[in-house]
Amino acid sequence: MSSSEDLKRVVVRVRGIVQRVGFRYWVYKAAAKKSLKGFVKNEPDGSVLIVAEGPKKDLEYLIEMAREGPPEAVVEEIDIKWEDYKGEFRDFSIAF
Repeated sequence: MSSSEDLKRVVVRVRGIVQRVGFRYWVYKAAAKKSLKGFVKNEPDGSVLIVAEGPKKDLEYLIEMAREGPPEAVVEEIDIKWEDYKGEFRDFSIAF
């Protein structure tokens, strides 16, 4: 298990063709692979919001997977904001 010092929270907003292309499920699978906690959801403006917590190296993997996206997605822009770990999530989910 990781030491608590490297536990972080990241808030990621992805813009482009990222809705109705399986993007949330793609992120969900990547988060599950690394046992991250948080959520992914579609936003009204057409972007996808990801809030995730876990070891920094695993969050960096999640960001790379979001940058890549599923085959049908076109990621045009990705905003990343690092925050302190809060420990508020029990698992990773697709939010609606």
